[in-house]
Amino acid sequence: MSWHKGRLAAFDIETTGVDTESDRVVTAAVSVVGGGLPTESHAWLVDPGIEIPAGATAVHGVTTERARSEGTAAADAISEIVETLGQEIMDGVPIVAFNARFDLTCLDRESRRYGLESLLDQVDGSGGMLVIDPLILDKKVDQFRRGSRKLVDVCAHYKIQLDEAHDANADAIAAARVAYRIGDTKEELQGLTLRDLHDQQVLWAAEQAKSLQEYFEKQGRTEMVEGAWPVIPFPAEGGAPADV
Repeated sequence: MSWHKGRLAAFDIETTGVDTESDRVVTAAVSVVGGGLPTESHAWLVDPGIEIPAGATAVHGVTTERARSEGTAAADAISEIVETLGQEIMDGVPIVAFNARFDLTCLDRESRRYGLESLLDQVDGSGGMLVIDPLILDKKVDQFRRGSRKLVDVCAHYKIQLDEAHDANADAIAAARVAYRIGDTKEELQGLTLRDLHDQQVLWAAEQAKSLQEYFEKQGRTEMVEGAWPVIPFPAEGGAPADV
Protein backbone atom coordinates (compact mmCIF):
# COMPACT_ATOMS: atom_id res chain seq x y z
CA MET A 1 0.00 0.00 0.00
CA SER A 2 1.33 3.42 -0.95
CA TRP A 3 2.12 5.91 1.83
CA HIS A 4 -0.75 8.22 0.86
CA LYS A 5 -3.33 5.56 1.71
CA GLY A 6 -2.06 5.10 5.25
CA ARG A 7 -2.59 7.11 8.41
CA LEU A 8 -1.50 10.78 8.24
CA ALA A 9 -1.12 13.25 11.14
CA ALA A 10 -2.16 16.59 9.64
CA PHE A 11 -0.60 19.51 11.54
CA ASP A 12 -0.94 23.28 11.36
CA ILE A 13 -0.37 26.31 13.59
CA GLU A 14 -1.40 29.94 13.51
CA THR A 15 0.97 32.40 15.16
CA THR A 16 1.63 35.95 16.29
CA GLY A 17 3.72 36.62 13.18
CA VAL A 18 6.04 35.10 10.59
CA ASP A 19 9.40 35.04 12.40
CA THR A 20 10.21 31.47 13.40
CA GLU A 21 12.72 32.65 15.99
CA SER A 22 10.53 35.04 17.95
CA ASP A 23 6.85 34.61 17.15
CA ARG A 24 4.51 32.44 19.19
CA VAL A 25 1.87 29.80 18.60
CA VAL A 26 -1.74 31.01 19.01
CA THR A 27 -3.70 28.04 17.69
CA ALA A 28 -2.71 24.54 16.66
CA ALA A 29 -4.38 21.44 15.30
CA VAL A 30 -3.41 17.81 14.82
CA SER A 31 -5.91 15.71 12.90
CA VAL A 32 -4.99 12.06 12.37
CA VAL A 33 -6.77 10.93 9.23
CA GLY A 34 -6.89 8.20 6.60
CA GLY A 35 -6.00 4.55 6.66
CA GLY A 36 -9.67 3.56 6.77
CA LEU A 37 -9.97 4.65 10.41
CA PRO A 38 -11.97 7.42 12.09
CA THR A 39 -10.42 10.88 12.29
CA GLU A 40 -8.83 11.81 15.61
CA SER A 41 -8.84 15.58 16.09
CA HIS A 42 -6.86 17.63 18.59
CA ALA A 43 -6.99 21.42 18.80
CA TRP A 44 -5.41 24.07 21.00
CA LEU A 45 -6.09 27.73 21.68
CA VAL A 46 -2.92 29.06 23.26
CA ASP A 47 -2.19 32.07 25.42
CA PRO A 48 1.14 33.06 23.84
CA GLY A 49 2.15 35.25 26.77
CA ILE A 50 2.57 38.31 24.56
CA GLU A 51 0.27 40.72 22.74
CA ILE A 52 -1.12 39.34 19.49
CA PRO A 53 -0.55 41.99 16.81
CA ALA A 54 -3.62 43.31 15.03
CA GLY A 55 -2.25 42.07 11.72
CA ALA A 56 -2.06 38.51 13.04
CA THR A 57 -5.56 38.73 14.51
CA ALA A 58 -6.82 39.88 11.10
CA VAL A 59 -5.48 36.62 9.65
CA HIS A 60 -6.60 34.02 12.18
CA GLY A 61 -9.23 35.90 14.18
CA VAL A 62 -7.80 35.38 17.68
CA THR A 63 -7.40 38.48 19.85
CA THR A 64 -5.09 38.92 22.80
CA GLU A 65 -8.11 39.15 25.09
CA ARG A 66 -9.58 35.88 23.89
CA ALA A 67 -6.25 34.06 24.08
CA ARG A 68 -5.72 35.25 27.65
CA SER A 69 -9.21 34.39 28.83
CA GLU A 70 -9.75 31.09 26.99
CA GLY A 71 -6.30 29.86 25.98
CA THR A 72 -4.10 27.22 27.57
CA ALA A 73 -0.82 28.44 29.04
CA ALA A 74 1.79 28.28 26.29
CA ALA A 75 4.18 25.90 28.05
CA ASP A 76 1.38 23.40 28.71
CA ALA A 77 -0.01 23.61 25.18
CA ILE A 78 3.37 23.28 23.50
CA SER A 79 4.18 20.25 25.64
CA GLU A 80 0.89 18.61 24.63
CA ILE A 81 1.39 19.38 20.92
CA VAL A 82 4.92 17.98 20.91
CA GLU A 83 3.84 14.86 22.80
CA THR A 84 0.95 14.28 20.38
CA LEU A 85 3.13 14.63 17.28
CA GLY A 86 5.98 12.63 18.78
CA GLN A 87 3.71 9.72 19.59
CA GLU A 88 2.34 9.67 16.05
CA ILE A 89 5.84 9.56 14.56
CA MET A 90 6.90 6.80 16.96
CA ASP A 91 3.82 4.88 15.83
CA GLY A 92 5.01 5.22 12.23
CA VAL A 93 2.50 7.93 11.26
CA PRO A 94 4.03 10.86 9.36
CA ILE A 95 3.30 14.49 10.13
CA VAL A 96 1.73 16.28 7.17
CA ALA A 97 2.33 20.02 7.24
CA PHE A 98 2.16 22.53 4.42
CA ASN A 99 5.41 24.53 4.53
CA ALA A 100 6.53 22.31 7.39
CA ARG A 101 9.74 24.30 7.75
CA PHE A 102 7.77 27.16 9.30
CA ASP A 103 5.41 25.21 11.55
CA LEU A 104 7.96 22.75 12.87
CA THR A 105 10.66 25.37 13.41
CA CYS A 106 8.21 27.56 15.34
CA LEU A 107 7.28 24.55 17.46
CA ASP A 108 10.95 23.78 18.06
CA ARG A 109 11.68 27.34 19.21
CA GLU A 110 8.63 27.35 21.46
CA SER A 111 9.84 24.13 23.08
CA ARG A 112 13.24 25.66 23.73
CA ARG A 113 11.65 28.87 25.02
CA TYR A 114 9.94 26.95 27.82
CA GLY A 115 12.70 24.45 28.51
CA LEU A 116 10.68 21.55 27.13
CA GLU A 117 11.72 18.44 25.28
CA SER A 118 11.56 19.26 21.58
CA LEU A 119 9.99 17.07 18.90
CA LEU A 120 13.48 16.32 17.60
CA ASP A 121 14.46 15.14 21.07
CA GLN A 122 11.36 12.97 21.34
CA VAL A 123 12.10 11.11 18.12
CA ASP A 124 15.87 10.83 18.74
CA GLY A 125 17.00 13.52 16.34
CA SER A 126 16.49 14.46 12.73
CA GLY A 127 16.91 10.86 11.59
CA GLY A 128 13.76 9.96 13.48
CA MET A 129 11.58 12.64 11.91
CA LEU A 130 8.87 11.54 9.50
CA VAL A 131 7.30 14.46 7.64
CA ILE A 132 5.36 14.99 4.42
CA ASP A 133 5.24 18.55 3.10
CA PRO A 134 2.75 19.06 0.26
CA LEU A 135 4.48 22.32 -0.67
CA ILE A 136 7.77 20.53 -1.30
CA LEU A 137 5.99 17.73 -3.17
CA ASP A 138 4.01 20.15 -5.33
CA LYS A 139 7.13 22.06 -6.32
CA LYS A 140 8.85 18.79 -7.18
CA VAL A 141 6.11 17.24 -9.31
CA ASP A 142 5.01 20.49 -11.01
CA GLN A 143 8.18 22.54 -10.96
CA PHE A 144 7.40 25.02 -13.70
CA ARG A 145 3.76 25.82 -12.91
CA ARG A 146 3.32 29.58 -12.65
CA GLY A 147 1.42 31.36 -9.92
CA SER A 148 1.17 31.36 -6.17
CA ARG A 149 2.05 28.30 -4.09
CA LYS A 150 0.11 29.41 -1.01
CA LEU A 151 -2.09 26.73 0.49
CA VAL A 152 -5.32 28.25 -0.78
CA ASP A 153 -3.94 28.37 -4.34
CA VAL A 154 -2.46 24.89 -4.22
CA CYS A 155 -5.81 23.60 -2.97
CA ALA A 156 -7.53 25.32 -5.89
CA HIS A 157 -5.08 23.73 -8.31
CA TYR A 158 -5.80 20.25 -6.97
CA LYS A 159 -9.55 20.97 -6.71
CA ILE A 160 -9.61 20.66 -2.92
CA GLN A 161 -12.11 22.76 -1.02
CA LEU A 162 -10.73 25.07 1.67
CA ASP A 163 -13.50 27.16 3.20
CA GLU A 164 -11.79 28.43 6.35
CA ALA A 165 -8.24 29.35 5.40
CA HIS A 166 -6.06 30.20 8.41
CA ASP A 167 -8.15 28.09 10.72
CA ALA A 168 -5.54 25.63 11.99
CA ASN A 169 -7.75 22.56 11.72
CA ALA A 170 -9.08 23.46 8.25
CA ASP A 171 -5.55 24.15 6.98
CA ALA A 172 -4.23 20.91 8.47
CA ILE A 173 -6.95 18.81 6.84
CA ALA A 174 -6.47 20.61 3.53
CA ALA A 175 -2.73 19.86 3.63
CA ALA A 176 -3.46 16.17 4.16
CA ARG A 177 -5.87 16.18 1.22
CA VAL A 178 -3.27 17.82 -1.02
CA ALA A 179 -0.70 15.21 0.05
CA TYR A 180 -3.18 12.43 -0.70
CA ARG A 181 -4.06 13.90 -4.10
CA ILE A 182 -0.40 14.21 -5.09
CA GLY A 183 0.34 10.70 -3.88
CA ASP A 184 -2.68 9.34 -5.71
CA THR A 185 -1.86 10.97 -9.04
CA LYS A 186 1.96 10.92 -9.19
CA GLU A 187 3.09 7.35 -9.75
CA GLU A 188 6.74 8.29 -9.32
CA LEU A 189 6.08 8.92 -5.62
CA GLN A 190 3.94 5.89 -4.88
CA GLY A 191 6.79 3.40 -4.65
CA LEU A 192 8.67 5.35 -2.00
CA THR A 193 8.58 4.27 1.62
CA LEU A 194 7.77 6.96 4.17
CA ARG A 195 11.43 7.04 5.20
CA ASP A 196 12.59 7.39 1.61
CA LEU A 197 9.98 10.07 0.94
CA HIS A 198 11.11 12.07 3.98
CA ASP A 199 14.78 11.78 2.98
CA GLN A 200 14.03 12.78 -0.60
CA GLN A 201 12.17 15.88 0.59
CA VAL A 202 15.27 16.96 2.54
CA LEU A 203 17.15 16.94 -0.78
CA TRP A 204 14.33 18.50 -2.80
CA ALA A 205 13.88 21.32 -0.26
CA ALA A 206 17.57 22.16 -0.52
CA GLU A 207 17.44 22.10 -4.33
CA GLN A 208 14.34 24.31 -4.40
CA ALA A 209 15.93 26.80 -2.02
CA LYS A 210 19.12 26.91 -4.11
CA SER A 211 17.10 27.57 -7.27
CA LEU A 212 15.17 30.40 -5.63
CA GLN A 213 18.37 31.88 -4.19
CA GLU A 214 19.92 31.94 -7.66
CA TYR A 215 16.82 33.63 -9.03
CA PHE A 216 16.95 36.29 -6.31
CA GLU A 217 20.61 36.96 -7.02
CA LYS A 218 19.88 37.45 -10.72
CA GLN A 219 17.20 39.96 -9.73
CA GLY A 220 19.63 41.83 -7.47
CA ARG A 221 17.70 40.81 -4.34
CA THR A 222 19.57 40.17 -1.12
CA GLU A 223 17.16 37.86 0.75
CA MET A 224 18.64 34.67 2.12
CA VAL A 225 16.66 31.54 1.28
CA GLU A 226 16.63 28.82 3.91
CA GLY A 227 17.30 25.33 2.59
CA ALA A 228 17.13 23.30 5.78
CA TRP A 229 14.01 21.15 6.15
CA PRO A 230 11.84 20.26 8.05
CA VAL A 231 13.37 22.10 11.04
CA ILE A 232 15.83 24.98 10.71
CA PRO A 233 18.83 24.18 12.94
CA PHE A 234 19.13 26.18 16.13
CA PRO A 235 20.49 28.80 16.25
CA ALA A 236 19.46 29.89 12.75
CA GLU A 237 22.37 31.24 10.78
CA GLY A 238 22.66 33.56 7.82
CA GLY A 239 19.97 36.10 8.67
CA ALA A 240 16.22 35.95 8.26
CA PRO A 241 15.25 33.51 5.48
CA ALA A 242 12.81 34.51 2.81
CA ASP A 243 9.42 32.83 2.63
CA VAL A 244 10.11 30.09 0.11
